[in-house]
Amino acid sequence: MIVPDPIIVLVRPQLGENIGKAARAMLNFGLTRLRLVAPRDGWPNPSAGPAAAGADVVLERAQVYDTLADAVADCAHVYATTVRKRGVTKPVITPEAAAGEIVRAPAQSAIVFGPERSGLDTDDVAIARTIITVPINPEFASLNLAQAVILCAYEWSKHADLAQPPLEDLLPPASQAEFDGMFDQLTGMLEPLGYFEPEIRSQITRRTLRTMFTKAAWNHLEVRTIRGILTTLAHHRRIR
Repeated sequence: MIVPDPIIVLVRPQLGENIGKAARAMLNFGLTRLRLVAPRDGWPNPSAGPAAAGADVVLERAQVYDTLADAVADCAHVYATTVRKRGVTKPVITPEAAAGEIVRAPAQSAIVFGPERSGLDTDDVAIARTIITVPINPEFASLNLAQAVILCAYEWSKHADLAQPPLEDLLPPASQAEFDGMFDQLTGMLEPLGYFEPEIRSQITRRTLRTMFTKAAWNHLEVRTIRGILTTLAHHRRIR
């Protein structure tokens, strides 16, 4: 069963920059379907593109509607995001729970966000079947539009089988010969300084030192770096 990605609906968004930032948040987590309800400054908005930072596909496909009812007419599950319940008796869940419901429901879902200044009004919330809210500081219950979108999009992404961002290419681990060369260089510098004395504890001290160094799981560049440090220290001692 293929579950359609949720549609993100922005109701009466005020600034093109915020629409662009919301689009960027969407695409970060694999969402591309954006619907705009009566954007204050019209659409398209030249300020949205730069703020989207490359999420142009979301902006290009954005659809504009006159009313929220029109924007969600084809959706079976509509979620309204708000930090205030506004006296409407509806189920209230977290973004995480909403994402789980969306995945389990094969029909189309929409997540609705209100204007930057005031959020969704009571009539907007009434259209939804469920309210999404997050635990938030009651003394400062203020999320910007992109932040609100990213919270919901991130929770959806956990179920969307997105690829993890690639890690930096890992350097190959150092060979045993490389590690032994570094270790021998280190112990060769410490021995004349009396580090391994008394003799009766020399073997234990060497074993402890080797154990400490093997825990680091050095790659070959790290081993070369340490050897460079040791060589510099040895050279400095000779010229003093």
